[in-house]
Amino acid sequence: MGTLPYAYEHFFTREGFNSSLGHFQAVANIIPEIQQKNNLADQLNQMIGENTLNQNQLGPIVYALLVDKYGYACDSCNLKETVEAFDSLHEAVVGWNAVDLVMTYIHPELGYLIVNPKNRSYWDSVGTLRKNEIVTVYAGGMDKGVDQKTADKAVETFVKFLNGSAGKTPALLSKGSFKYSPPKEKKEAKKTTAPKKKTGTVRKTASQEVAAAASPPPARESGGGKKRMTPFYSVPVTNELFHNGNVEAWKRIIQSYQAKHPGLEVYIFYEGERIHDIAALFKWGKVKHGSTIVFAVAGEDIKDVAKLQRYLRQGASPRFEDFLRFPVNTVLNLF
Repeated sequence: MGTLPYAYEHFFTREGFNSSLGHFQAVANIIPEIQQKNNLADQLNQMIGENTLNQNQLGPIVYALLVDKYGYACDSCNLKETVEAFDSLHEAVVGWNAVDLVMTYIHPELGYLIVNPKNRSYWDSVGTLRKNEIVTVYAGGMDKGVDQKTADKAVETFVKFLNGSAGKTPALLSKGSFKYSPPKEKKEAKKTTAPKKKTGTVRKTASQEVAAAASPPPARESGGGKKRMTPFYSVPVTNELFHNGNVEAWKRIIQSYQAKHPGLEVYIFYEGERIHDIAALFKWGKVKHGSTIVFAVAGEDIKDVAKLQRYLRQGASPRFEDFLRFPVNTVLNLF
């Protein structure tokens, strides 16, 4: 392949040069780690959690190492059905000791995700694999002598399992040197905090909690966890119509939630379509009593989802006015 005419233009600037150099150094550091039987997905997700790697670096690294360097078998497919339950899939592949497995999925909201299919925690992070979305499966053995037939069979079987096949695992995938062992987590230094004074607590009603309007708390630094997305949660519309008042209530509830948890994002869906502007639910004029709106939360350290659902239910009910009793620029202290 000839040299591309503009292949090195990004080196003209210091920022471009340093960015590329950092990427190359990261790849060089990854190679000895994965050769010690660490799965590439485990390694890359750990680096993302430590903020030493960006998500937009994942695709190039996966292809450069698994395909170009180690010659993994790979195949992509558009899912035939939505996959939400992963227990049987995980149980099937965790015993594939003959090959190292990696799967990538371009999530509509979370972006490019890389998964070690033998690591159960990743399936919880993905949450849902949606119908017609693309996944790519890689199987191989780095430089440990996995033959092409075995790697091809692993990819073919895994794709079938993803698409709902209930077939058995081929015998040639069971024996080998790639027995799964959970990645070791780095221990963090313990933090000492002053003991809190015990005080009496009074349980507040929803209206009293709404009344506690205040400026948002200071933003906290995001932790080093893996970004994931919750399952979808349903909110029934019990008002006669999801009108402008309900829209404003939802805006304030979500604003309060994200002020408390600045690293988290709230996604709204209606009839299978993502709603980028909540006001569109009112403008459409078809979200009436008995309709269901769906939401999910994405981020690293996800909290207060049940409380968020409770407030959104109230915001979609005739009691939405509880959230509108304060000046427009006020951020409610709900969480």
